Amino acid sequence: MAKNNIVVGLDIGTTTVRAIIAERDPLGNFSITGVGQSPSTGLRKGVVVNIEATLRSIAVAMEAAEDMSRQIARECWIGIGGNHVEGVISRGVVAVKGNNRDHSEISEDDLEHVRYIACSFKLPMDRTTIEVIPQTYIVDGQAGIRDPLHMIGMRLESEVLIITCSQTSEQNLVKCVNRAGFTVNGAILQTLAAGRAVLTEEEKEMGAALLDLGGGTSNILAYQQGAAFFTSSIPAGGNQVTNDISIVKNIAFDAAEKIKIEAGCCWEPFLEGIDDSIIVPGMGGRPPILIPRSQILQIVKPRMVEIFQLVKAKIEEVRPLRTLGGGIVLTGGGANLAGVAELAAEVFNKPVRIGNPLPAGGLVDEYRNPVYATAVGLVLEGNDREGGVDQSAGSGSFSSRTGGAEWNPLSVFGKIGGWIKREFF
Repeated sequence: MAKNNIVVGLDIGTTTVRAIIAERDPLGNFSITGVGQSPSTGLRKGVVVNIEATLRSIAVAMEAAEDMSRQIARECWIGIGGNHVEGVISRGVVAVKGNNRDHSEISEDDLEHVRYIACSFKLPMDRTTIEVIPQTYIVDGQAGIRDPLHMIGMRLESEVLIITCSQTSEQNLVKCVNRAGFTVNGAILQTLAAGRAVLTEEEKEMGAALLDLGGGTSNILAYQQGAAFFTSSIPAGGNQVTNDISIVKNIAFDAAEKIKIEAGCCWEPFLEGIDDSIIVPGMGGRPPILIPRSQILQIVKPRMVEIFQLVKAKIEEVRPLRTLGGGIVLTGGGANLAGVAELAAEVFNKPVRIGNPLPAGGLVDEYRNPVYATAVGLVLEGNDREGGVDQSAGSGSFSSRTGGAEWNPLSVFGKIGGWIKREFF
């Protein structure tokens, strides 16, 4: 792939489309120079339901980012998320190829081969692979090896997390971007991108769960020993909170959304001594009324507790929550709700923090907000996959051969093809 001087990340969410433009100079220095967003009305729970509305939102968000950066975007990296995303652990086993039978050194070709074998199972026709993330390697029965390159061994095994999505959902997203006038470089799991932007290497090593509180869904990606091991999604998010306010207070959805953003809270101590009233507009010509913020809290808190309990149950189906020493990191629009971190800490009984994107240069004040975590992560990950130099603070560089980093399947299948030709043709 030819390098351009800009990298573009496009986060197409249920409620908002966000675009980030980053520039890199000939030395590889990286900085974010453009930020844009637009309301999204063409998606439902992360899936396109109206192509025309979605492409208009994309065009508006990209235009805003282009105006700010004074750059013309032609290509972009998009995020994939929602209920249709699934992850499965698979294992591959190969004999190490070597010139000396007694001293076989593990090569890059061996690593590519074992990952290829781990991915060699037939997917349903309506599924497509978007990420393949190495978990760990086993050399001659010795488990827990992070990077076996150049080690001596005869038998090499690898466990990988294979993440798939609905082929139709991905194609519809790509179609919207193409019709808006842009080319898609590739699709990246949204939570993987968000984790790239907000998680530290220490948190990934100790074990941490990233929870992206979106409008239509709440998406989870959990790490252990530096590698993602689990992904899932809850079909509930900020829109359900807004809908609860709308129904209970008999107000329009848009008015309820404004109240949630401006006065929503889900932790009682935040209102001690400041339980002021808010104006709730009336419907059908009825006059507005004053409602204490504590009443809004009583609506918002039960829904947020329900979401956190569902997430907790999902994680504990795979691994005990106590193993996540790095705690829980919240991103997405729901992470801006007052008291959300404190409530989550009570439900999960773990340390919880809000995941603002780590500084990546440029317009830091514009994107240092959890709502931009995925978009910032898309440009960071896209920069890595295009072979750029990582300039972000607190994040490790991309490697296709280390157990603790994410592996891009698009970058290695060419090598696998070369290996097959050398071996069999």
